[in-house]
Amino acid sequence: MGRDYEIGMLWVEGPLSYVEVLCAQSFLDAGHHVKLYHYEDVQNVPDGVELVHGDSVLKIDRFIQHGKTGSFALFSDVFRYHLLQQNDRMIWADLDAYCVKKFETETGHFFGWESARHINGGVLGLPQDSEALGHLMEMTKDEYAIPEWLSEKEKAKLRAAQEAGKPVHVGGMSWGVWGPHAVTHFLQKTGEAKYALPIEGLYPVGFRQRRQLMQPKLKSKIEEVVTQDTYSIHFYGRRVREILSEWGGVPYEGSYMDMLLKKHKIDTEAAPVLSREEKAALKATEQKVKSTPPVATGKGGENMTDLADRYGSDKGSTKHRYTELYHMLFHPYRGRKITFLEMGLLIGGPEHGIDKDRKTDDVPSIRMWLEYFKKAHIHGLDVSDFSWFKHDRFTFHRCDMDDRSEIARAIAEISPAPTIVVDDASHASHHQQNAFLEIFPRLESGGLYVIEDLRWQPKPYEKPGITKTAALFRTWLDNREFEHSDPAIAAEFNAMSDQISGCIIEPVKFQKGRKDQVAVIHKR
Repeated sequence: MGRDYEIGMLWVEGPLSYVEVLCAQSFLDAGHHVKLYHYEDVQNVPDGVELVHGDSVLKIDRFIQHGKTGSFALFSDVFRYHLLQQNDRMIWADLDAYCVKKFETETGHFFGWESARHINGGVLGLPQDSEALGHLMEMTKDEYAIPEWLSEKEKAKLRAAQEAGKPVHVGGMSWGVWGPHAVTHFLQKTGEAKYALPIEGLYPVGFRQRRQLMQPKLKSKIEEVVTQDTYSIHFYGRRVREILSEWGGVPYEGSYMDMLLKKHKIDTEAAPVLSREEKAALKATEQKVKSTPPVATGKGGENMTDLADRYGSDKGSTKHRYTELYHMLFHPYRGRKITFLEMGLLIGGPEHGIDKDRKTDDVPSIRMWLEYFKKAHIHGLDVSDFSWFKHDRFTFHRCDMDDRSEIARAIAEISPAPTIVVDDASHASHHQQNAFLEIFPRLESGGLYVIEDLRWQPKPYEKPGITKTAALFRTWLDNREFEHSDPAIAAEFNAMSDQISGCIIEPVKFQKGRKDQVAVIHKR
């Protein structure tokens, strides 16, 4: 039936774990030719897989990443559409798609329902002249476009943001906006959804059932849903790797995944699933090797915006662009043995209605600071727990910004005094002001104190009637005196006014006429 199809996959950089090795090997063993596209070095690639540089499909100057998670999924969505548009005999497969039997199609359409509502693009085949593919290509040209399938309420909110000069980037929209949601919408719009395989075709094991893949007692449950009409099983890679890491690095003996690993003769020790700590250490080592010594090149080292984009920090070009300013301000400190403090280590938390005891899994900006300031000791402060992140130049302090005594305790633990402080915590006005009053007096003379996201305050925390932090520092800029709705707070700020040698307040994305966004205060 049909013609032989190549399988196209993407892995931006770094080592494959045995989960990805198993999936790639399964396609080889089913008789497919597999092309693995990449942008940097990739390790643990199975013999027989053809490595192809991603520039052959999509040349880029940056990777589009999701604002909250830092994931490359958005870039992967765009990449697969370009890949299919450029190749006549290609089916895309995520590297967490396991091939049960050879993929076949007479029309070039190859995709399936993941649920009663969504067609997933984890496995995606579309002919080059597909109308839906044309829509997907057109949609992804504009990173600020308002998706046409959203509810009227959602679209109205995004339109209002655009009209206010604050368009929402795709990286700040809901997960899957350029993936399953877009794929489902356009396939239904064009009528091509009629080619979709039923759930058992490509997604017989749902996201909620993913743990069953690794539990021996539930192997029979998997065998019940994997039928003669099943082509692939989705492993939900990142989430499954997290579970495997928690369980000791390998699936339980006798589980369905254990059976597949043995079937394809995959050596789990040769391509281990790494824990978060191991990933962090590996990435730090790799970046150290990659980085160009500033003195040797005379170019000042890698630009901070490049580092932010690499590590998935929203301080870079994908969202706020703070790093354009920071690189200019912080570069003189780059080679010094300074103390650096950042408050707020990962998007999400109580300011977004999420429990402070949430599970945390990354520290994008901390990784960036460690790479940028190679001699600095980096301190991180957050209401959530990040003590799992280990580095010999990083110390974590857990602290509630609502309690000034906790802030005072945290800053007392930091020695020597910080040279640079960045407040990227809750963004509530009184939290920003609490922190400044406790920390700025302890800042090193000549140091810099930065307060981010001045234009946005979280509803769960913000006190009604309080003077916003941007307005507070504007009063100082205007007449060298702080004005505040609370006279006691005004008095505290004015008492340390003589410690401030200067202040700059920059608007959103440094564009004149937009709202105040970031303040930098210099200490005498």
